[in-house]
Amino acid sequence: MTQPKHLLRSSLIASLLAASAFAAHAQKGETVKIALIDPLSGLMGPVGQNQAKSFQFFAEKFNASNPAGVKFEILSIDNKLSPVESLNALKSAIDQGVRYVAQGNGSGVALALIDAINKHNERNPGKEVLFLNHSAVDPDLTNSKCSFWHFRMDADTSMKMEAITTFLKDQPDVKKVFLLNQNYAHGHQVAKYAKELLASKRPDVQIVGEDLHPIAQVRDFAPYVAKIKASGADTVITGNWGSDLSLLIKAANESGYNGKFYTYYAGVTGTPSAMGATGAGRVYQVAYNHYNMGGQMGKWMSEFQTRFKDDFYTGSVIHIYTLLGSAMAKAKSTDPAKVALAMEGLRVNSFGGEVEMRKTDHQLQQPLYISVWQKADAKFPYSPEGTGYTMAPVKTFESYVSSTPTSCQMKRP
Repeated sequence: MTQPKHLLRSSLIASLLAASAFAAHAQKGETVKIALIDPLSGLMGPVGQNQAKSFQFFAEKFNASNPAGVKFEILSIDNKLSPVESLNALKSAIDQGVRYVAQGNGSGVALALIDAINKHNERNPGKEVLFLNHSAVDPDLTNSKCSFWHFRMDADTSMKMEAITTFLKDQPDVKKVFLLNQNYAHGHQVAKYAKELLASKRPDVQIVGEDLHPIAQVRDFAPYVAKIKASGADTVITGNWGSDLSLLIKAANESGYNGKFYTYYAGVTGTPSAMGATGAGRVYQVAYNHYNMGGQMGKWMSEFQTRFKDDFYTGSVIHIYTLLGSAMAKAKSTDPAKVALAMEGLRVNSFGGEVEMRKTDHQLQQPLYISVWQKADAKFPYSPEGTGYTMAPVKTFESYVSSTPTSCQMKRP
């Protein structure tokens, strides 16, 4: 069940009050620069542009009140979804005195940034940089590639697939599944964990097809939908995001495919409009938030929509500011090395209740929600992209359910 509005509001206030005990010791009024390195152009540009607005919007909110008393300043840099461009952006940001970097669109980019930041920090003691990962969900980032300097605010691919397959265990109409994903680390992991977890929880389910496609390059998904239809699949599991999901759903609707989709990112820019009325009751999403959280989150989303004529969906931005403010207050410093130590094991109240930054691997532990696309109503009123429809929650998985183990052997400074 989603928390009642009054409890959610109370928990947020309690979190701020509890953390404010540290405020007198933090460097009040100090400016903390955060470089957002994500695509601001190309097919995935609308997603990055939305997130840039989200970072700026919540910088203003948390500047007005955070336990460390600091001021957050956002520097948005277009990486064109390229690891090479991202490394150039990282160097530019560091040259401008930035000590905090945020990124999330593309696990390949995240892996490149982790490697570069590890090397920079090793060579420049006292000038370390911290990587705040808002959405890159490849499990390797907090397992084999885990780093003291990297913190993930989203739930990883394995955590989300744990929730999806637990939900599917009780859906007898799901019998034949097609796996369609983007051809990069995240897409590979979605397929891998889907096959493994379905085999253990629903051995009766058949994987009737599997395909990978180039990320952010396909403009017509009709050939892929033809394969799905020919396979006899009643369900598609996909980790696609941005244009790769909206164009897939659009092609499926146009072809008359009436199977279900289990997605990671149905609520992201462009996809609500693609789903429209045809997607009602057929498209599901697993995420750490949804459009009808209520409470303070609901007020923020309404204000964001009014101000930008756009929808707020990257809730990990709120996690970033909440954890940073609390960690800086706890550390009595804005120095990344001290803040990283303070953030390890830190528990704070966020929009979904209590979340914890697991010390072992720096993977945030948080509740996950399964939601379904349906007509907006009095109970679930938020309508993204003016569609008249919404993502309505149907199942909540508390942190201990969606949590997955880690193999991280972290080297600490």
